[in-house]
Amino acid sequence: MNLSRSSGVQLHPTSLPAGRLGPDAYAWIDWLADAGQTWWQMLPLGPPDRYGSPYKAKSAFAAWPGLLADPSAPVSASEALDFRDRSADWIEPWIKYGGRGALEDQVRFDREWAALRRYALDRGLRLIGDVPIYVAPGSPEQKAHPELFVDGAVAGVPPDAFTDKGQLWGNPLYDWPAMRRDGYAWWTARFRRVFELFDLARIDHFRGFVAYWAVPSGARYARSGRWRRGPGRAPFDAATQALGELPLIAEDLGVITPPVERLRDELGYPGMVVLQFGFTPSEPKSPHIPEHHVENKVVYTGTHDHDTIRGWYEGLPDAIRATVDATVERWQVREPEPWWSLIRLAFASPARIAMVQAQDALGLGSEARMNQPGTAHGAWKWRLPELPSAELARRLRAATEAAGRDGR
Repeated sequence: MNLSRSSGVQLHPTSLPAGRLGPDAYAWIDWLADAGQTWWQMLPLGPPDRYGSPYKAKSAFAAWPGLLADPSAPVSASEALDFRDRSADWIEPWIKYGGRGALEDQVRFDREWAALRRYALDRGLRLIGDVPIYVAPGSPEQKAHPELFVDGAVAGVPPDAFTDKGQLWGNPLYDWPAMRRDGYAWWTARFRRVFELFDLARIDHFRGFVAYWAVPSGARYARSGRWRRGPGRAPFDAATQALGELPLIAEDLGVITPPVERLRDELGYPGMVVLQFGFTPSEPKSPHIPEHHVENKVVYTGTHDHDTIRGWYEGLPDAIRATVDATVERWQVREPEPWWSLIRLAFASPARIAMVQAQDALGLGSEARMNQPGTAHGAWKWRLPELPSAELARRLRAATEAAGRDGR
């Protein structure tokens, strides 16, 4: 992909003051444009689970009606028929699952989203989405295509920096041989839907296409799982043949092996680096260390699964904080506030795209964290009390321009 040197801000629509599309979303686009940004990144748009997690959305295709600015807007019979025809590869199971009004809600969302996306494009903004690798348990996709999923095991990840018990996601696992026999038609349909909505998308848990962690059904913790071989590049090749280039970011965090790196590089997708991972004394060769960043990456101050950059910095042991401060000095990006120094450090990276959380630009602490992996309660609730100020937009624009990230 020919991505220009640019930057953006991550903020899910539920974190807008009103928590949905509408005037706030348009005002947010205006703010991003005034701040000199190129990208607005968000989390998956599907109907979240009962804890609010969009990563266990009730559908891999349908959008959440809770995001609608006008949920009672009229829908004509011709609009419904047209949408049903255009979305034939996924809408019927969703109508059966969602019940009365399910089709009309998707038409409303399609209409509102298309208008918002046009407005963003007119203001020089492009949208980055997020593609969870798995579907939710009991989703309409699983019910409509049970032959594409396996029994006896569920998804998760082994113990990591977030939890010594691993993360037990509980999502159904794909029957990759069955998908291969079908020519990966389900994945092609999924990517088609993604790029109806977004200009670029992060594919979550990319390493799962090389090998994935399968946990026995009923296990209490994910640490009892084992690695199983994934499909490799085959789903991407099938979708590319049908749809053309897939503008994807590979979320290559976690236990990354040479085969995962090879697959990412063969496909040409930029990977991810996270500043908060770049200061671990036991990992001197980490790709997250600022001096190890390369161009074909997207650098993040943190993601939705991380603490805010201020909360992270203020919680560091003295020795590591001193290393961070020394790095800031070495890169000559010192600002009065440490979190702004770290934003400028991300912007100084050779990575093509630099992304900051909205909470980081605002200098908010750990109370504004979006998610804590391994926990269910209390996550996904953070919301802006009001849109950021014009003064903050000017400051972010100045940092963007100083780093040569104007997107041209």
